[in-house]
Amino acid sequence: RRANRDAAPLSYAQQRLWFLDQLQPDSPLYNVAHAVRMQGMLDVMALRKALEAILERHDALRTTFPSRDGVPTQVIAEQGTLELPVLDLREWSDAEREDEIARLITVEVRRPFALSRGPLLRGLLLRTGEEEHVLVLTIHHIVSDAWSTGVFFRELAAYYSAFHDGEV
Repeated sequence: RRANRDAAPLSYAQQRLWFLDQLQPDSPLYNVAHAVRMQGMLDVMALRKALEAILERHDALRTTFPSRDGVPTQVIAEQGTLELPVLDLREWSDAEREDEIARLITVEVRRPFALSRGPLLRGLLLRTGEEEHVLVLTIHHIVSDAWSTGVFFRELAAYYSAFHDGEV
């Protein structure tokens, strides 16, 4: 965590992504989506708390990139927000459900982020059966990369277990 919460300059990689966003606003090209099928009973409240804990822990996930006098800056929010709508698809036939899952993931992946306002992480939970879910997480590449994605999912598993088991 940065002790100084004042606006900070962007890294070179962030500058490149911010510049590309300025050239082609509302482009989903740098959206990174992950769809995870989960089997077994799901504690949705523990999942929400786990996602909130990750937002609290990682400044990058609460960062936005407004422009000040034409110069992009990083601004870290004190608190992050992540809505996790839950859509129930249990009543759909198997074929219709799979088509709808694919359609919803496509819609999420194509929905642009506003780098200046955020949040730059979105979630969607699809309930596909009594003990079957699909978690869709979409994040802008300006705040995530392959390495941090691995960290994110390891922490999600650990936090979920801790919240579900009442350890936190």
